[in-house]
Order: sequence, then C-alpha cells, then structure tokens
Amino acid sequence: ALYELRTYTIVVGKMNDVVSLYHKEGWPALEKHAANLCGYLTGDIGAMNTLTHLWRFEDDADRRAHWARVFADDDFMAFAAKLRPMLQSQENKLMFNRKTFSTNQIGQTSSLP
Repeated sequence: ALYELRTYTIVVGKMNDVVSLYHKEGWPALEKHAANLCGYLTGDIGAMNTLTHLWRFEDDADRRAHWARVFADDDFMAFAAKLRPMLQSQENKLMFNRKTFSTNQIGQTSSLP
C-alpha cells in the first residue's frame, strides 16, 4: 500500500474559517472521492494551525488517478479556489507499507532486505 499524508498549514487566525469552509463545501465535494480517505485531522498541540489528511492507495498509479478525478471535479475546484488564500503552505509525504516490518511484537521489527 501507498499512503499519502497531506498537511496544510493554515494562516494564523483562519482555522475556524477553513473548518467552516470544509464543512459547507469541502466535504460535500470530496465525499464522492473519499473511498481511500483514512482521516482528516487538525493540530492542537505542537503543529498548531494545521489540517492533515491521510489517504491510502494501492500504488502510485492509483494515487495519480484519484487526484486526477478530484481535480477534474468542478465542485472541488471551486472549493479549492476559496481555500487556497487561507493556506500558508502545503506538504505532501508518500509513505509505503513495508511488509518486511513485523508489528507482532511491541518494540521489535525485522530488518529491511
């Protein structure tokens, strides 16, 4: 599996506006594309003023096809146009689920090949 972690840093003082926009327009636009969504999270301690979402894909082709569908959605693009001025930055991380790690025993993992 391939996981994509997207973290948006929100302009200070705009978090309530961003959350409100997500409730009114963002989620209705994304809901039809949310099959791979693991969760949406906001930062409270440490990384404040952040909105993070985690997505799971089979591979990079699946990820690229997903975002192509999202970006072709007029409702999502209208939402994104309103969201962008409230963003300070965006960071994307791609993470792979390595089957060589064992999670059966706490604190112990097998080595990578």
